[in-house]
Amino acid sequence: MENILVAGANGTTGKKIVAILNESNNFHPIAMVRKEEQQAYFKAQNIETVLGDLEGDLSSVFNRPIDKVVFAAGSAGKNVLGVDQEGAKKLIDASKKANIKKFVMLSSMGADKPEEATQLQEYLKAKHNADEYLKTSGLDFSIVRPGSLTNEAALTTIELEGKLNKHSEISREDVAQTLVQTLDDTIASKATFEIIKGETLIGKALEKVS
Repeated sequence: MENILVAGANGTTGKKIVAILNESNNFHPIAMVRKEEQQAYFKAQNIETVLGDLEGDLSSVFNRPIDKVVFAAGSAGKNVLGVDQEGAKKLIDASKKANIKKFVMLSSMGADKPEEATQLQEYLKAKHNADEYLKTSGLDFSIVRPGSLTNEAALTTIELEGKLNKHSEISREDVAQTLVQTLDDTIASKATFEIIKGETLIGKALEKVS
């Protein structure tokens, strides 16, 4: 089983990613959280945790073997520069030193051209800069750019293109499922793509970037 570090594990989407990984036969999740009190939620489910602050010290995060990383962290608009941009860069650098095999980035639709956005421009600019940094890092990567996130039940179907040229929404559950499936070495290697709710099974949709 591969050890998967999930940055932003305590977030709404992060918890869904960890839960899916925990039920998998191929992956062992390691939930990266910022505060000690956030560990209890995962420890109650016998899920391994590690303390790591994207705005601070990440030196102890890779003291255990990590195979791949999912970046699902975000500052919810409170510190987009420090967390969404520089925090992501810091984790990319640490991942490179640790020779991880793949870095899966949860980005956002609109991060390709943040200057064209009418809202959330600062956030999209931070995501854009983090994505570009990952692309030039030398790591194998997948950058997943969903539309607006909802808390609706999973459809297990999506619409996927490199560039969709339309905006829609997608459930966090379907985003989490897509991110986990993208951890596969044969799927979306060095690829960037957008997803919204659709009618194609996630696994089938991912064949476009495999």
